[in-house]
Amino acid sequence: MNGKRWKRSTTVYNISYHLIWCPKYRRKVLVIDVAKRLEELLLQKAHEIEVEIVQMEIMPDHVHLFVKTTPTNSPHFIVQQLKGYTSRILRQEFPSLKSRLPSMWTRSYYCESVGHISEETIRKYIKKQKNK
Repeated sequence: MNGKRWKRSTTVYNISYHLIWCPKYRRKVLVIDVAKRLEELLLQKAHEIEVEIVQMEIMPDHVHLFVKTTPTNSPHFIVQQLKGYTSRILRQEFPSLKSRLPSMWTRSYYCESVGHISEETIRKYIKKQKNK
């Protein structure tokens, strides 16, 4: 899944998202061993669900991911899979997280689509198609 575009037998695509989410109460629990393990788990689960993590930054109180994915993976599905998987395992491996947080992550997240072509370019291209 490397490179600018991905291909399947019937589809060529370039789908990228910037995703951000926080621990419950925005607690600063993503440090040292927890942060290191979180990175490993995110990479593992991402590979499993056909998501490439292009860039990742784990801050003490939030996570930033830049991901590329297939057309069949919605942003909501990606976040749900990554948060659910990491929450379960981190809380098993680090019992202190259970006592500090009723759940690992907040229910909310931020998602922004990322593209190499501007909205204006796409609008112009579509408009020109009618005149062909």
